[in-house]
Amino acid sequence: MGDIPQVSHVRVVRALERAGYRILRQGKHITMTDGKTVLTIPRNNPIKTTTLKQILYCAGITLDEFKSLL
Repeated sequence: MGDIPQVSHVRVVRALERAGYRILRQGKHITMTDGKTVLTIPRNNPIKTTTLKQILYCAGITLDEFKSLL
């Protein structure tokens, strides 16, 4: 599996867009969906590793898949 990278919210949003998610709305958080799952991304630089793990778990994306989407 490997270490979880320290990434900004911008890089996480771009990676999720490559995975098929789109932005629904933006404010203090960014809300994204793929039509089935709704994800909330905080605007933090970098996003905490525990938060990123939870986002990836909810999205059904493994850490290796996420790294390849970056």
